Order: sequence, then C-alpha cells, then structure tokens
Amino acid sequence: MRFSGVLVLLSACLAVAGCTSSSGLDALAPTAPSMEKTSSIIGMPSAPVPPVEIGAAAPQATPQAHALTAMAAPRPDVELGPVPSRAPIDEAIPEPAPKPIALVAPEKPVRASPFVAGEVYGRRFRDAKPINFGKASPKQLAVHGVDVSRWQGEINWPKLRTQGANFAYIKATDGGDHLDPMFKKNWRAAGEAGLRRGAYHFFYWCRTAGEQADWFIRNVPKVAGALPPVIDVEYNGESRCKRRLSRETVLEKMQVFMDRLERHYGQRPIIYTAPDFYRDNLRGEFLDYPFWLRSVAAHPEKVYPGRKWVFWQYSGSGLSHGVKGQIDLNVFRGSKAQWHAWVAKTSG
Repeated sequence: MRFSGVLVLLSACLAVAGCTSSSGLDALAPTAPSMEKTSSIIGMPSAPVPPVEIGAAAPQATPQAHALTAMAAPRPDVELGPVPSRAPIDEAIPEPAPKPIALVAPEKPVRASPFVAGEVYGRRFRDAKPINFGKASPKQLAVHGVDVSRWQGEINWPKLRTQGANFAYIKATDGGDHLDPMFKKNWRAAGEAGLRRGAYHFFYWCRTAGEQADWFIRNVPKVAGALPPVIDVEYNGESRCKRRLSRETVLEKMQVFMDRLERHYGQRPIIYTAPDFYRDNLRGEFLDYPFWLRSVAAHPEKVYPGRKWVFWQYSGSGLSHGVKGQIDLNVFRGSKAQWHAWVAKTSG
C-alpha cells in the first residue's frame, strides 16, 4: 500500500512537470528557420518590417545583402504584410532630382546651328595672293560668297558660313555626261548650313546645247529658294575639243541651253565668263541677262567696261576655315537690303 502510494505521488509530479515545460524555456527560445525556404535574408519575418536606422546593421542579413535591397525585394515564397513607411530613410538620404531631358544624349547628337537663317555674315576670308583694288575693293560690299567643286574636297559648311560665305555656287555638271562627284553632298550640306545655293554647268563646245541642258536638268533638283542656274562659258585648254567656234555659233548654242533651263526652272540663268572669252564672244550681247564676272586683277568696270553684273569673282586664292586649300571668292553687287530683295525676286 505504501509503495503504491509513492508511485501515485511520483506519477502526479511528473505530469505537473510536463505541463510546465510546454510553456516554459522552450517557448522563449527562438524558432530555427525553416530549411524549406531560401532567401538572402535568413528568417525574414512575414510581418511588416519596421524602418531601420541608417548605419544600424540589419539583423540576420548575409554579408552580401544591402539593407535597402533586402527591404525592396520581397521573398517570392513569403506573403508580406503592408509596405512600411520609408520616411526615415528618405529623410536620411534624399532622392536625387530627375536629370533634365537635355542631358540625355540622343542616338544621333544634333549640333546646334551656328547661324541664323537669313543673317548676312561679314567677310572673314583671307587671300593667299591679295590684290589691292583701292577704293573699289570688294571688301566694301556687304554680301560675300564662294563657288566650289570637287577640288575643295570635304567642306565644313557651317564653319564656312560663319566665315562670310552667305551664298555658294556649286559645280554640278560638265558637258553632257559628267556629274561632279561632290555635287549632291555639297548641295545638301550647303542648304543645311543655311547658305543660299545655286548650281553651275561648265559648257562644252563640242556637245550639243540640248544634250547639255537635259543633263543639267536631270541632275540638279528644282527646289524652292535656290539661286538661278549658271552657265559657265570660257575657253578650256584641257578639253579634248580644241576647235574655236564662231561668235554666232557660240551665241546660238548658249541661247538654246539657257532657254531650256529657264523653261524648266522658271529662272533666267546667270552667265559666268572670263575676260578673254567675253572679249571674243560676249561684248555687247545678252544685255537682258545677269552676269557673273571673273576679274582677279582689277575691278570689273575696267575689264568689262559698260557691262552690268550681279556677282564678281575677285579671287581664286581665298583661304578660309572650313576648307582645306584655296577657294574662289565672290561678292554680290549691292547692299544687304538689295541682296534680300534680289533673292526674293529671283529664287526658285
């Protein structure tokens, strides 16, 4: 009886001890993280994460994990509670202001135009072989320009523009089958740079005038704002055509060519010539046509007495930023106001 009583008493004590252990030290000990779930943050709680003071170590973060990254990237297999306020973090590290759109480089950078449309730039050319024209110097005239061909190579047109090239005549064609290989590029680039542009044709005396007119029209676009087309008539010592035509034949061929261009472009062509060719063929002729005169040693009034002119080519040895080597220099006969009026009247 006494032994059985002791057993009963021992059984009662063990039962009481077992109940106490289920809610004692074992309940206060941290639960080990589940091995079924992985994350850069071990044991990340499912409850909202309170803000963390900057500089304080994030508890239980791996050495590679950043506190902000851990907070921003939820575990894919754990359902998170409401997103905690980030006010303390924003106050400690202000978010940078958005970058202006202008600072983001486009795929093809657009360079600001260095010119103002319609503005006339003053002459800033130099000359490898300067001539003293006295009081009749072309420097006294306001609107200068250039004429170019393949021999000028690659041209920096915006820079040439600001050097004083307000207009450019660009070689397009020779005879009935030759196109200057730089014409298309120069034509486009000069227009983009804001120059008033026109095209010229070097006339061959052994080709028919009709063939040459058709060839020019085929290659020179008819565009608004273009200067009148130019027929360049002079002696060409390098041509295989050595024969000299009579004055009457020269005038006839020129007339056929110019009539066809005028019908197509709606502009009266300009005649460019040199002193010797003018003396033999053009003196007193084509009085109702505009002339562009080459005269690099004296004023046109001395070389072409009595002839009215629109453009004067005063140098074949010009120097300018934007062009390697030498370039022909020209000037318009008139003031800035007269230039604008002439362009408005004659441009296509």
